Amino acid sequence: MPVRKIPKNHLTVTGSFASRKNGSMGSFESLLEKEYMMLLDFDDAVESFEEQPVNIPVPGVPRGYTPDVLVHFHANAATGQVRKPFLTEIKHTDDLKKNAEKYAPKFAAAEQYAAERNWEFGLTTEMEIRTVRLTNLKFLREYRNIFPDDESCIKILDFVDEMDGVASLQRMLLRLAVNDEEQLYWLPIIWNLVLMRRLIINLDAAIDSDVLFKLPETA
Repeated sequence: MPVRKIPKNHLTVTGSFASRKNGSMGSFESLLEKEYMMLLDFDDAVESFEEQPVNIPVPGVPRGYTPDVLVHFHANAATGQVRKPFLTEIKHTDDLKKNAEKYAPKFAAAEQYAAERNWEFGLTTEMEIRTVRLTNLKFLREYRNIFPDDESCIKILDFVDEMDGVASLQRMLLRLAVNDEEQLYWLPIIWNLVLMRRLIINLDAAIDSDVLFKLPETA
């Protein structure tokens, strides 16, 4: 449970984020925080994450310091090792530079607090968040509220399977659609399957007509 309730703020973007990974609604108090949660929610290495997770005493700061997010990780499938929980503050780089002196005692307290619990503490900025992957996830989330029929989904997945588990968007549409109108039917279903992880693409490359779709690896 968050230790601090995020208040409404007319100067910044605040709101709630529906996390499939957490199975709950989480709160954010900046657009950058929301974008970071979006990345976490689609990261297979992440087990869960908590917003406003702990309040840390800081000398001279009456209300202490509450970092933005605590991330918990799955065990690595190959090694069995589990990354330490990651406690992070999400800030723009220009804010960090401008207010470095103000933030220094809070971040120092957070580093000590995390170390005492065998966690990691670090800063997360727009440099790590606003990536090609984020652009792709924003695109895919536009298809989260469609509910394709099973027959259409199976037809797409069977085609990829026929192509030895890898198929391009162009080849897929050539098989499925005879005209532009039919493409408009199939494309939302294809993107929904990617969003639901029933089809896999390289999220770190720009989505274009050459994008390749793969079937998920089975255990």
